[in-house]
Amino acid sequence: MSKIYDFTPSYDISKRYVNFTFKKFYSKFIVIGEENIPHASPVIFAPNHNNALMDALAILATIPHEDPIVFLARADMFNNKMAARLLTFTKIMPAFRMRDGVENLGRNQEIFDRCIEVLDNNKALGIMPEGNQGEQKKLRPLVKGIFRIAFAAQQKHGSNPTVKIVPVGLDYGDYIKFGKHIIVNYGKPIEVADYMEQYSENPVQATNAIRNQLKEGLSNLMLNIDSTDFYDCFETVIEVVNKPLLQQKNIAEDDYSLFVVRQEISKRLSKLEKDKPEVIQLLDALTKEYRNGLSKLKLKTNTLEKAPFKTGELLPETLFLTVSLPIFITGLVFNAMPFFTPVLLRKYVFKAQYSGFFSSLHYGLGIVTFPLFYLLQMLLFANLVSSLWWACLLFIIGQFLLGKWALLLYRKARKFIAKLRYNKLKDSSLLKRVQEIKMEIIRILLDTSL
Repeated sequence: MSKIYDFTPSYDISKRYVNFTFKKFYSKFIVIGEENIPHASPVIFAPNHNNALMDALAILATIPHEDPIVFLARADMFNNKMAARLLTFTKIMPAFRMRDGVENLGRNQEIFDRCIEVLDNNKALGIMPEGNQGEQKKLRPLVKGIFRIAFAAQQKHGSNPTVKIVPVGLDYGDYIKFGKHIIVNYGKPIEVADYMEQYSENPVQATNAIRNQLKEGLSNLMLNIDSTDFYDCFETVIEVVNKPLLQQKNIAEDDYSLFVVRQEISKRLSKLEKDKPEVIQLLDALTKEYRNGLSKLKLKTNTLEKAPFKTGELLPETLFLTVSLPIFITGLVFNAMPFFTPVLLRKYVFKAQYSGFFSSLHYGLGIVTFPLFYLLQMLLFANLVSSLWWACLLFIIGQFLLGKWALLLYRKARKFIAKLRYNKLKDSSLLKRVQEIKMEIIRILLDTSL
């Protein structure tokens, strides 16, 4: 009987397809710390958890070897028999929580034993150490289950090989939108064997010590906006100040550099909250007024950063979007059904309310709807236009490329409309006030005396 950690041909085929489509869902993959990924050893990958299934797939898609990873997921996802079989095929096991019923908590022992078996065979586990997920970009308290498994597996192994826990920081350009970047940041492995002597003497102290090391590792690998009372304030300040700070440091702008700068701003704000709470209170008042102003103006920070817009600069964009309109319409026609069907199913069939689950549903449904609709449209093309195999192949490829172009043009058009709106409102007193607040927030954060 095959084990959940076995690498089967059917799993190999499905993994290749999922990895291919997952990498198409995001515009850019930025992998940091690849040298920290162990191979052919008992390892637990421990990422921060904000984006449901996408967090697990991000690790699966960036591991440079083919070894499978067995993940744990909340048990209620296994309530449907068909879903349970699919999750088991994809090497996911259930973890039972109090909300799944007290009577089910005892079933965790079986899962616990299977996790140890995975590690005992030098395979990899994926466990979300926060135990749940949240939309806020902050590290939530780490639960003890991951450490119980790690210590028990190390006890079974003895001193060699050592079980490793690898912290993984995940950062998304957008939790929901297709075509954004993703950063996968692998930290240095934590050697569980280093804590075994302490564990044999005092399991609680050893668990707290290794938990603190994992907490510190994750906090340094992700954007951890560590504030309860001023989270929205911190988030807005980071949005406003990240590019000006990058310019002050004279660092070239790219997605990873902006991520590092956002981390630095978050740490500065945490220090201010501790040392100078009056400054944070001032920033809180300013950011509230700033967000309200932007909402009324229907503008975003990135538009203000690029303003003002001269009429002469907008003419080439006007011409480009006008000439590209037929491409946009064609791409929209051939991709409307696969693009919008997952969204409609998410809204009206699954009725998902939690936005941190949206992209998982869009992606999971999309890997079915895109090939299905492309195939149906290709068959229609073969019947009405040409049944030549090469023409049908070109038609399928063309659908995909036109879809990407349509999405690109849509986003360019939205930015262009925002520029026109800014020019229309440039003399408004509200816009001037919003710009003043923006500059004041930047001044406060970049003040070297703070």
